[in-house]
Amino acid sequence: MITLAKPADATEIHRVMIAAFEEYRNTAVPSSALDETIDSIRTFLEEGKERALLFWINNIALGTVRFKEEDGALYFFRLSVSPEWRGRGVARHLLSALENHAASQSLDMLYCQVRLSEERNIDLYKKNGFCINDSKTITKSNGIRVETVMMTKKL
Repeated sequence: MITLAKPADATEIHRVMIAAFEEYRNTAVPSSALDETIDSIRTFLEEGKERALLFWINNIALGTVRFKEEDGALYFFRLSVSPEWRGRGVARHLLSALENHAASQSLDMLYCQVRLSEERNIDLYKKNGFCINDSKTITKSNGIRVETVMMTKKL
């Protein structure tokens, strides 16, 4: 079951996200997802700056994705699946739910930004109808540069 998150779900969103992004903790450029807190997620949800979906099985959150409307499209980020549930369609279901949500808001495009080094994630999005349409170099606060691609899907 997929639900639209409430601020009270911030703990579950954070738990799933940290589990999913933990593999990046000791990389040359750790994901900034690891710096987020339950309180920051709750605040973003309370203020309406972003929304989130949660994927549940037997009352246990196994996946989540955060999103917001930008420039007439739905921008999503922090797509997270508990490591033990990867490869079982959780991400595909969350992407489908995002499409449905976008359509309900009369938005005709989904997009996300992905590190170019994350071939597995790029492949996931390509298999779900996304294409690379731009690239961008991000400079982190420590001066390290990260190559990313923008991936879009027209609805």
